[in-house]
Amino acid sequence: MAPLAVYVHTPFCPTKCGYCDFNSFAMSGPIQGRVSSAIEREIAASPTRGTPANSIFFGGGTPTYLSALHLTSLLRATLAAHPPTDECEITSEANPGTADADKFAAMRGAGFNRLSLGAQSFRDDDLARLGRVHRASEIERAVMLARDAGFQNLNLDLMFALPGQTVADWRSNLERAFELGTEHLSLYCLTLEPNTPFSKEHRAGRLTLPEEELQVEMYDLAVDLAADAGYLQYEISNFARPGFECRHNLAYWRCEQYAGYGPGAVGRLGLPIGPTRYTNLKHPRAYAEAVERGERLWCESEALTEENLRMEKILLGLRLDEGLDSQGLDLSEEALRSLEERAWIRRTEGQIQLTRAGKHFCNEVALALC
Repeated sequence: MAPLAVYVHTPFCPTKCGYCDFNSFAMSGPIQGRVSSAIEREIAASPTRGTPANSIFFGGGTPTYLSALHLTSLLRATLAAHPPTDECEITSEANPGTADADKFAAMRGAGFNRLSLGAQSFRDDDLARLGRVHRASEIERAVMLARDAGFQNLNLDLMFALPGQTVADWRSNLERAFELGTEHLSLYCLTLEPNTPFSKEHRAGRLTLPEEELQVEMYDLAVDLAADAGYLQYEISNFARPGFECRHNLAYWRCEQYAGYGPGAVGRLGLPIGPTRYTNLKHPRAYAEAVERGERLWCESEALTEENLRMEKILLGLRLDEGLDSQGLDLSEEALRSLEERAWIRRTEGQIQLTRAGKHFCNEVALALC
């Protein structure tokens, strides 16, 4: 039985950030325990129960907004259903503002071996504008607590092109991150997702973001400085010390199978009906009620055709520095030559890789090849 990736979605956050379009809810109290119990029941009844896990990822929301009891119980239920392979990577996202020594110690003891800390910025004014609950000083504290608890694999999330951000501000953020010495960095450009408060403010002229040329400069600076600091870029927005690439996200980008549990979780599995992508009911109460009543949890599902799978492989595979394996994709030679002439791609032994310039045009390259 081939191992798969496992995703567990915990939808609760202390607050809802203005840029966030993830399935998250600022809810606390008994609903957290009710939903946690429902997720355990979903996992126990999974049709993929017994399939080993190459990676397990707790995302959200803010998983560490749950109590240590709920969080470790969820992990035990996941491990019971999906025995971990010897090298299984087990990650939890964490907000620095929810960092707690006892909770981190309990998580490490239960089997979590990687933390992904949503730092976003080392400037308090940025964090306040983003609606984050933590302050810059809490990022270093969270890293120290994680190290003390025994975590030897840490990621920091940082965002650039924030409102009012300068290149000097971004350089300072990167340098602070390098000083903390985490094994992995995820460096994302702020995007305005439809129907978020940030998107509405931008349309109303109340939110100004750096111009596109400045965003390009910030990205290129991150690539250069990360390399100088010893990080290898293995995906457009992700950088790691050798051997610390995120295995779970690699499963997504390589179009491997993954099971999704929890409110709003997405899965992609080879089911008896064929390759299928599904999304669970999104609202925590609706999800919990459906589990308790034994009702169907999917609110959306899609049968993946050969053409769907081909397009997905192109769109995701191009993001990786290892490149896209072109075998069996029936790519247009004319389109490939055109992209080479623009110096957006290079071809080596059946692999198609974005050039440094091409990384700024990943979507355009994918559309040309699809």
